[in-house]
Amino acid sequence: MSSEETSPVFISLTDDEGNDIELEFVDVLEHKGTVYRAFFPAVRDDEDAADDEDGLVILKEIVENGEELLSTLDTDEELNEVYQLFMDLLFDEEND
Repeated sequence: MSSEETSPVFISLTDDEGNDIELEFVDVLEHKGTVYRAFFPAVRDDEDAADDEDGLVILKEIVENGEELLSTLDTDEELNEVYQLFMDLLFDEEND
């Protein structure tokens, strides 16, 4: 089944300030033993997509007290490295 045949997957998260954020799942990859998930901010029908200044959101899976959670990346270096891996992956899929 190709990705064009599947429905988008959305998740809702609450940030540290209590704001709800809706994200659309893009892809997942494993790098150096850590699982990373990429998302785009969801655009609601009443929003103009051109006004959305947020880009790709990358979160990593962590286990805390036996519970699987999503967390921000620890360093800019980690973010830049994983961002480039996702860009390579996404552009490779577009060229297939």
